[in-house]
Amino acid sequence: MARGLAREGAKGCCSRPPGVGYTQNDVILRITMIDRLPEDTQTLYAEALALLLAMESERDWSHLQGSFSTKRIKGTDYVYFQYSDPGGTKRQFNVGRRTPAVDGAIAQREAKEQEVDRDREALARLGGLMRAAGIATLAHAPARVIRALVDAGVFRAGGVLVGSHAFQAVGNQLGVAWPGAAWRTQDVDIASHVRVAFESSEADVPRTLDSLQMGFVPVPQLDSSQPSSSFRVRGKTLRVDLLTPGSDGDHAPIFIPRLKAAAAPIKHLSLVMREAQPALTTDGTSASLVIVPTPARLALHKLLVSQSRSTMQQVKSGKDLHQAALLIEVLEEDRPDDLRQAAHAFAASGPAVSRRVLRGLQAAQRRWPVCEAGAALVRPILAS
Repeated sequence: MARGLAREGAKGCCSRPPGVGYTQNDVILRITMIDRLPEDTQTLYAEALALLLAMESERDWSHLQGSFSTKRIKGTDYVYFQYSDPGGTKRQFNVGRRTPAVDGAIAQREAKEQEVDRDREALARLGGLMRAAGIATLAHAPARVIRALVDAGVFRAGGVLVGSHAFQAVGNQLGVAWPGAAWRTQDVDIASHVRVAFESSEADVPRTLDSLQMGFVPVPQLDSSQPSSSFRVRGKTLRVDLLTPGSDGDHAPIFIPRLKAAAAPIKHLSLVMREAQPALTTDGTSASLVIVPTPARLALHKLLVSQSRSTMQQVKSGKDLHQAALLIEVLEEDRPDDLRQAAHAFAASGPAVSRRVLRGLQAAQRRWPVCEAGAALVRPILAS
């Protein structure tokens, strides 16, 4: 899976200690699996992320695209606001009786809406520039789903994007271009705890997916009495899976009240959800603010998951290992302390977790030796 040979110290390469790589005329050469994005491309990403964070901090009803109308009921004028939900379905709510205060709030909202429209135009411009500059972009269908989940408040309600789309988003965050085969997928995986510290927001995942009118249907469980934790589009590979941390005794889906849906319990999922951070996804026409795992925790969790899958999921195990190896290669050069800290966190979860991560690490090294230097940072911590 190597991307090519590169001189040590050249732009786009990760350094290696003496003796690692190929020596030719006293010049160290090595094989790298990654390509660095140019600095101006990374600047575009940073600009778009900063704009999204600013928009999120100022989010209110001015972000809803809609219009006001007045209805006269029993001699009194009432103001209503009509808007479209993430899927385009029309919604309406009563603002209240028409008063000078309500008129002032409407004027304020309309002024703020103009600012929001300018921000959206800037995001559209940045989205096009990022695509042209080489930022990895989502396919249309999963991008539409993720945008709807963002607009519905899934990530404000504690959701974390995991799986290959998180891996893709983390690559852009780190300023690298992953090999396309390492992350291309139609699956959208969202993880959420049953409870969060501040439950100030909620989202209706089933209604949001239904409003997209893409044909999403719940995937039935083997036990028909259990609620579905997955939604798919018939005849297509597009799928949304909801996940939540679980234990050995958890097998049935667990209902997440603030998402209005059930999630599949996954052991050790909390390890990758802790310290999650903002990132962006883009389809090249705009950008959306999501929450993703930290790169180091994502790398070690990929190793852990690769050793937990059944033989029926061997292909997915291989992709887990590939993604982990890529992340470890980048982090060894850019953020080695993050790798060490993540290793300490995983080791604190017990010897069973450490053994599985170490087995995954060994398997990744056999197939992608370039991650050896990064593996050497975490191996002693997990083995102690």
